[in-house]
Amino acid sequence: MIPFVIPAQAGIHFHKIRTMRVSEIFYSLQGEGFLAGVPSIFIRLAGCPLRCRWCNTKYAQDATAGEEYGIAEIVDKVTHWRFKHVVITGGEPMIQKDLPQLARKLKAAGKHITVETAGIAYIPDMPCDLMSISPKLSNSTPADAKLAAMHEDSRLDIAVLAELIDNYDYQLKFVVDSVNDLPEIQETLERIEDVDPEKVMLMPQAATKDELLTKSPMVAKMCKMVGFAFSQRLQILLWDNEKGR
Repeated sequence: MIPFVIPAQAGIHFHKIRTMRVSEIFYSLQGEGFLAGVPSIFIRLAGCPLRCRWCNTKYAQDATAGEEYGIAEIVDKVTHWRFKHVVITGGEPMIQKDLPQLARKLKAAGKHITVETAGIAYIPDMPCDLMSISPKLSNSTPADAKLAAMHEDSRLDIAVLAELIDNYDYQLKFVVDSVNDLPEIQETLERIEDVDPEKVMLMPQAATKDELLTKSPMVAKMCKMVGFAFSQRLQILLWDNEKGR
């Protein structure tokens, strides 16, 4: 049998369908930051170079986790819900090369876009209404030596953080494990420079509701002492960090 080949001069072009690895898409309330409590659709992309010891979504760390979705398919799924706010999270969404295209499609659909990031990568000129940045402190470093070395190599990039806050509307959320974290937080802010203190939040490190309730008073006292806002973690308070909530 002679194979059928379309000649180049026929003017027919094939376009690669762009896909992204998605861990989950779900509807819930924004749990953290200044928009806590706002009904939102979450797009959790797979893949993250960090290995935070207290990560609550380790199932999304692997770049092969979840399923492949076309960008149009993601947008179609999101627009099934009539609500405006969309949160793109991970994993680490800012390492995804097709994130700008997804953001443009969502913005064209009239969505408010929050990107949740550790602040380790910068993408210019991307539609984003709120860059929600959670710089990773040394309290995030895992005990395993190999993972710790990989994590420490990537967890904090001051130049990238400065670019993000200079070019996007932002909030900075620091995960607090103990009062000993405060000097490191203040040093990090000084190194970034030009940070609006009214956009800085402290939130308790917690994996369970009991842990959240135990640490919240400590973090609240720290917020009162330094004048930063307290960030709730509703996904833990209400649903004990149940997946997809």
